[in-house]
Amino acid sequence: MGDSVYILGSAMIKFGKYMDRGIKALTGEALGLVLKDSGLGLEDIQAAWFSNSGWGIHTFQHCIRGQVALSANGLERIPITNVENACASGSTAFHGAWTAVKAGLYDCVLAVGAEKLYTEERAKIMEGFLAGMDVEVAVEEITRFAEEDRKQMEEEARKKGRELPPEKPGGHSVFMDWYAIGARRHMEKYGTTQRQLAAIAAKNHNNSTLNPLAQYTFPQTVEQVLEDRVVAWPLTRAMCAPIGDGAAAAILCSEGFLRKNPSPRAVRVLASTLQSGNRKGQTDIAARAAGRAYEMAAVGPRDIDVAEVHDATAFGELHQVEQMGFCPVGEGGPFAERGETSLGGRIPVNTSGGLISRGHPIGASGLAMIYELVTQLRGEAGKRQVERARIAMVENGGGVLGHGEAAMSIHILEK
Repeated sequence: MGDSVYILGSAMIKFGKYMDRGIKALTGEALGLVLKDSGLGLEDIQAAWFSNSGWGIHTFQHCIRGQVALSANGLERIPITNVENACASGSTAFHGAWTAVKAGLYDCVLAVGAEKLYTEERAKIMEGFLAGMDVEVAVEEITRFAEEDRKQMEEEARKKGRELPPEKPGGHSVFMDWYAIGARRHMEKYGTTQRQLAAIAAKNHNNSTLNPLAQYTFPQTVEQVLEDRVVAWPLTRAMCAPIGDGAAAAILCSEGFLRKNPSPRAVRVLASTLQSGNRKGQTDIAARAAGRAYEMAAVGPRDIDVAEVHDATAFGELHQVEQMGFCPVGEGGPFAERGETSLGGRIPVNTSGGLISRGHPIGASGLAMIYELVTQLRGEAGKRQVERARIAMVENGGGVLGHGEAAMSIHILEK
C-alpha cells in the first residue's frame, strides 16, 4: 500500500428543508465550501466520487448524477464515479476516494454527497426508503417480522403482568419497524429500557444546540423524548432521524501532495473499510467492519477519543456503541444513561447531534459525519469541542439485508 492519505478539506452546508433548491445548487454550495476550506481550486481536483441515493426516484436523474451535478458547478472532464449505497453512500464515496489515493492513482480527489428528501410527493420518500431493502420481499418480510415480534413481546409482557403501549398511526418508513424490532429484542434480552433510549436521543438533541449546521437545534429532556408520539414502540418521534436536504464534501490528498501544499489543519486517515451484510440472518457486519478498521489503524476501542455512529434511531446508536467495542454487548443502555457517551464523558458519541438532530440527507450523511470529526480533531468545534481529541471514528451503515445492514463503512482519523 502507498503512503498515508490525508483530509485536506472538509465542509457541509446547514442541513434542513430546501424546497426551492435542487441537487445542483446544494452540491455547488458544498463544493465551494470545501475548496475554500482546503485553499485549493477546481484545477487541483484530479477525480471525484459523487454520492446520492434518491435523485433518480424524485426527478428521474438516475444515471450520470455526478457528471450532471458537478459539471453544473464547473468541475468536469475528470474521472467521476457515481456512488449509491443507501445510507452508507457518503462514507462509501469517501472510501472510494481514499482507495484511489492510497493506490497511488491520484494525488488530490473529491468525495461529495448531496440529497433532497423533502418533496410534496410523500410516496416518493417512502419509495426511496424501500429501495434500501430487497424490494421483492421487503414489505412482506418487515411486516411479518414486526407483527410476529409485537405478538411475542405482548405475550411476554402479559406473563409479567404489564402491557405494551399501543402504537399510534402517523406514517413512517419500514426502517423504523426494523429498528423497533431490534430495540424490543435488546430490551427483552438485556433489560434495556425505553428511558435509556430516551437518554441517547436527549443527548443528541442537546448536542445539536451547539452545532449551527444541524437541522434541529432545540434541546430535549428525557421526559420530552418519552412523551413524544410513538412511531414504532419503543421508539418515539424524538428518537428517530428526520428526513432532510443537504450536502457535504471532503478533499483527500496524498502525502506528497500535502508536502507541496502544507496545512496544519490536515487530518490523517488511519483506516477506511467497507463491508457488506448477508441475508442469512447474521448481524455481525458492524463487528467485522470495526475489527478490520482497528487492525488497519493499529488502535483499539479504548484509543478512540470521539465518534460519530449511525443513529437513524436512538437504538441504532446504542447498538453501534456496543458493536464498536466502546462497551460490552448488552450494556449500551446503562452506558449511555451514565453519561459515558456525553460531552465530557468517556467516549463522546455524536457530538454533532447525530442523524437524530443534525439530520439525515442520505447521500450526504456519511460525509457530514466525517466533517464533524475533522472539525473536532482540528480543535474547531466550539462549545461542543472534545478536549484533547486525537483519534476519531466514523461508522456509517446503509440498507437492510437479512437482519443486519446491507453496507457499512468505517473510518478512523488522526489529528
